[in-house]
Amino acid sequence: MHPSDELRGSKGDDLSGKKIVLGVTGSIAAVETVKLVRELIREGAEVHCVMSDWGQKIVHPNSLEFASGNEVITELTGQVEHVSHCGNVPDKADLFLIAPATANTISKIAKGIDDTPVTTFATTCVGSDIPMMVVPAMHQTMYDHPIVMENLEQLKEKLDVTVVGPKIEEGAAKSAGKGQIVDEVIRRLHDDLEGENITVVTGRSFEPIDSMRIVTNRASGKSGIELAKRAYRRGAEVELWHGEVKEEIPDWIPDRSFETLDDLIEMSSDLEGTVLVPAALSDFTPEKEEEQKISSSEDFTLKLEPTPKFIDEIRDKVDLLVAYKAEDTREGARKEADKMVEEKRAEMAVGNSLKDVTREKNSVYLTSRGDWIEGTKREIAEAILDEVEVKLG
Repeated sequence: MHPSDELRGSKGDDLSGKKIVLGVTGSIAAVETVKLVRELIREGAEVHCVMSDWGQKIVHPNSLEFASGNEVITELTGQVEHVSHCGNVPDKADLFLIAPATANTISKIAKGIDDTPVTTFATTCVGSDIPMMVVPAMHQTMYDHPIVMENLEQLKEKLDVTVVGPKIEEGAAKSAGKGQIVDEVIRRLHDDLEGENITVVTGRSFEPIDSMRIVTNRASGKSGIELAKRAYRRGAEVELWHGEVKEEIPDWIPDRSFETLDDLIEMSSDLEGTVLVPAALSDFTPEKEEEQKISSSEDFTLKLEPTPKFIDEIRDKVDLLVAYKAEDTREGARKEADKMVEEKRAEMAVGNSLKDVTREKNSVYLTSRGDWIEGTKREIAEAILDEVEVKLG
């Protein structure tokens, strides 16, 4: 067994059974391709690499052979490697990914030129209708060349090529990171939620007591962020609305932030489609916000009043609503989740027992199943989106 096989599927099975051909060209960003290959494998993919001459000057083929467990193609021979991987053959690739893609390679593909192993693979992919993805990486002055920009547009419009990135910083059009590339690969190959507008509201809101202190809830936002990531991978048009969160939000997922519940309600005029609300929103707010910081040298009585219910505010604005309810016990969570469907007219509700929650795992009640499910937050997010997909029909 090759060492790469020990990693296969260690993070998930989103690319299980998928054959990815990675084209590596002569950008310095090629130094990251060993990590990229391994990340694709961790999601279950089989990866084969093809390199241009200039790509081999940046990364040695042995490195990518070690990373992928497969012999690297550095030239085309009588084995017609471009056809055996990307032609109309039974075991053809599911995706041709060029990362990094130089200005030279992008322009050649746009004009139908194939004078390197990578560009010949690209031509073959177009002819056999294999999806293609390019990840530009070059100096910003090269990226800003109007004909290079025009050629990128041609790839997108005429050849249905997915273009990922780049990130413009430090005078360079830098390659997207491996996390974003892997998400985009999965998104291109999984389209079960394609075209669906999904908003996930997560994190915790707060209500001000004075200029320093707040009333808030305990929540990390991890469940909501995981929902947004999974929905994005499944092809949905996702937006993540978040209060304070303790987890990193992928910078390729569109997001909007809020602080107070009033902020969120004001934003809600823009809501449409499907909305999932795993957020820990404030149920109470101070009756009066003090203008100055309250002195800690004397007693202070804080009077709270109920806040509006966000679910009530948005119920008639959206097509499909997934509400969440957290209670101390399983029985309480189940009863309150069922009430969200019966009384609040949510299409689906998720009940959380606070005693079951850990940082990585959870146990939740799904009204659509009438039962509890357990697993990692990633697995639970996937199960919830499966139910959403069924309801969307």
